[in-house]
Amino acid sequence: MAIEMKDTAAIARKFVQRAGAAGSEYKAGVTGKGARWATNTAAAGDNYEQGVQAAIGRKQFQRGVSAAGPTKYEQKAGEIGATRYPQGVAGAEAAFASGFDKYANVLKAVSLPPRAPKGSPQNLQRVAAVADALHRAKTGA
Repeated sequence: MAIEMKDTAAIARKFVQRAGAAGSEYKAGVTGKGARWATNTAAAGDNYEQGVQAAIGRKQFQRGVSAAGPTKYEQKAGEIGATRYPQGVAGAEAAFASGFDKYANVLKAVSLPPRAPKGSPQNLQRVAAVADALHRAKTGA
């Protein structure tokens, strides 16, 4: 006996309609759950690592990129990304400032070697000083 189902387009339409109307339910579902999320997510670290390694072994990332193709990327980034990007950036202002502050302070404290004439290999020492300082700040090494 075959499984009776609606056609895929009808299923997709219903999914979009129902999910689009569920914003307040989504918010209610996550409110007050941060501590539980943090605990469970941290505890899943080994599972995450194993899953990522398995996906790497299957070359899943490359397969996904190939399956989507350049047209889907351009379409979704142009239509959806362009409208959501400004809102996301605006909502991240405080987090950006907080996250970048550490690196801004590192950059302010870097002691650069003297500038040499344009094209001089000695100028790469200036680049290296910045790169080393930022790397130490990020990794603690």
